[in-house]
Amino acid sequence: MQIEPLDPHSPAAMSLLAQSDAYMAALYPSESNHLEDPHGLSQPRVRFIGVWLAEWLAGCAAVKVVDDAVEGPYGEIKRVFVQPHFRGRGISKVMMEELEAHLRAQGITVARLETGVHQPEALKLYETLGYDRRAPFGAYAADPLSVFMEKRLSA
Repeated sequence: MQIEPLDPHSPAAMSLLAQSDAYMAALYPSESNHLEDPHGLSQPRVRFIGVWLAEWLAGCAAVKVVDDAVEGPYGEIKRVFVQPHFRGRGISKVMMEELEAHLRAQGITVARLETGVHQPEALKLYETLGYDRRAPFGAYAADPLSVFMEKRLSA
């Protein structure tokens, strides 16, 4: 398993993001999907990573650093996705740990995310990793299909 920064405009990343888009579109209406596009994933304060198993891009994930005037800076986890035939191997956990380490290295002590109610595996992963449910944050509005979570990161 090799983790490395990923160009969101690369063919492998574009293919994986398209699979993620299709999966999310099958679960939720468009107004409940808050997907970061390749342009957003290529911004300076975003770390977009991929996990390679041999020559196969098995999964991807990103964290975006947000400077909130009221609550201070935090990292927002985005685009955690593992191809179905690579699931169950701990890839999502490894990616989350990598993104959290990236935040800690920058002195960011809070990680937040939004996920959906129809993704029990994701909810279980985030809860296992220490994420707690919270109210909507940033520009998000309350949505009965969304679950908002947060984790305090130790220094």
